[in-house]
Amino acid sequence: QVQLVESGGMLVQAGDSLRLSCTASGRTFSTYRMGWFRQAPGKAREFVSSISWSGVITYYGDSVKGRFTISRDNAKNTVYLQMNSLKPGDTAVYYCAAKQDFGLGRGTSTFDYDYWGQGTQVTVSA
Repeated sequence: QVQLVESGGMLVQAGDSLRLSCTASGRTFSTYRMGWFRQAPGKAREFVSSISWSGVITYYGDSVKGRFTISRDNAKNTVYLQMNSLKPGDTAVYYCAAKQDFGLGRGTSTFDYDYWGQGTQVTVSA
């Protein structure tokens, strides 16, 4: 069982930057593919980014490509999402997700993950 706790969400202005963190419990974090998803009110949960267990392979949703960067520190059991040039359309609850996986899957679907955090709110004002 893995427990995920997100942090870093807050109210910012358009154009600002923000870094989200997700810390996992347990001693097997380095064996997990990690992902970030977001969900705005009335909308489906949307893929944002994923990173392989090694940190070598990353994927991004089209709406955040070039603005967001995912990274991980396996020594700290933490995955990060650096968000730059934020837009009002980025407003959502951001969720961290995990699945034990040594493969090369993209991890772009919610079905690709077994564990989820409770989310952190990001609000971007115009």
